[in-house]
Amino acid sequence: MVIRNMTEMDLVEVCAIEQETFSEPWTKEDFISAFTKQNNGYLVAEQEGKITGYCGFWGIVGEGYIYNVAVKKEYRRQQIGYQLMKELIRLAYHKGVTSLTLEVRSSNLPAIRLYESLGFEHTGIRKDFYSKPKEDAVIMWLNPIQ
Repeated sequence: MVIRNMTEMDLVEVCAIEQETFSEPWTKEDFISAFTKQNNGYLVAEQEGKITGYCGFWGIVGEGYIYNVAVKKEYRRQQIGYQLMKELIRLAYHKGVTSLTLEVRSSNLPAIRLYESLGFEHTGIRKDFYSKPKEDAVIMWLNPIQ
């Protein structure tokens, strides 16, 4: 597996994963806007020429907000999400980010366990944060990044 920066050439596969994973998926234009900004970082995992997952953060004055983390269904439970997130944390650190935050559906226990294994801590709940279906979000922080 290779983990590398996301490019525009990756977006057909990234958007397909986004569509299968999220009820309100980002568009190609959303991703282009995100990964072309200097303070942000977006990565893909590639195996045998196929994109198997991706993740990304927006950097804002020393803090990073993780917007996207997804692994293609048939590649889940193979440590791809973990490896992507480890690399994303390293990238954020090298861009001067000192803490990272994210929201995750309260029912998404595999993702919550992944983030906990990386040192993220629960800090709150955002009531009815998600729609389609309506659900609370768990707010998690990694502070400081090390």
